[in-house]
Amino acid sequence: MARPVDKSAVPAVTVPRLTVYLRKLRELQARGVDRVSSRQLAGLIDLNAAQIRKDFSYFGEFGTRGVGYEVDRLVDEIKRCLGLERSWNVVIIGAGSLGTALARYRGFAEQGFKLVAMFDASQRKVGVSFGDGRTIRDVADLEPFCCEQRVDIAIVAVPAHAAQSIIDRLVGLEPAQRVRAILNFAPVKVFAPRDVIVRQVDFSSELMSLSFYLDRES
Repeated sequence: MARPVDKSAVPAVTVPRLTVYLRKLRELQARGVDRVSSRQLAGLIDLNAAQIRKDFSYFGEFGTRGVGYEVDRLVDEIKRCLGLERSWNVVIIGAGSLGTALARYRGFAEQGFKLVAMFDASQRKVGVSFGDGRTIRDVADLEPFCCEQRVDIAIVAVPAHAAQSIIDRLVGLEPAQRVRAILNFAPVKVFAPRDVIVRQVDFSSELMSLSFYLDRES
């Protein structure tokens, strides 16, 4: 039986690394690899073996020196720690180029994320299909939809000026219907109550960072 994982003991800096481990371990699974050592895994993802062993120790001591870790078990443990043993309902607000590209991403379903709806304010886009027979909904129907169906994660892909008002609507619902996790692609800092998790994805900042390093090298 798997040992319960105390998620409060897992440092925040470890979580992004867990997603990297899981992706690489799934590749090893697909190749039929049964076991992997921390040194081998470190070579595959360019990380320190000692750091990998420390991260895995939060799941229990189930590796064997000289033998390594069971790939299948590691995959199951990391999925459990990341909450991927269950399905999460996702909505996308904003059916522009970015929003529609995200809606077409097949990795959502593969990772346990179910895209249940897509919303937009433009009446030219409302009713347009975005795949699997589903159509874009009017953003005016956002609150009624969240009240009728559980929404775990909202992806906000609207213009900067509209982002905060959309998030205010998502978190302003009654506690039972409130969306508790938001991935914001709008290029603006947004605010939400402390019990709502907000992650910011800022493409422009990342591009400017790349520009800095390119310019430094040249």
